[in-house]
Amino acid sequence: REELIAELGSCFLCADLGIVPELEPRPDHAAYLQSWLSVLAEDKRAIFQAAAHAQRAVAFLHGLQADGAEVRAAA
Repeated sequence: REELIAELGSCFLCADLGIVPELEPRPDHAAYLQSWLSVLAEDKRAIFQAAAHAQRAVAFLHGLQADGAEVRAAA
């Protein structure tokens, strides 16, 4: 489940930063995603729990960023 949280967090960060993901999936992604499908099929709440954990991690990382005023003051 940690990998799912990390992947979702990565997607959230990329969206926040305007980074466009690769359009062509890698060949090994099918097996990787298949392992998640079994977890998600067993627990209908897993995707929501993983997304919530990922969002908290992203919020934590955003909290580490200096705000605009701090950046201008340091310059």
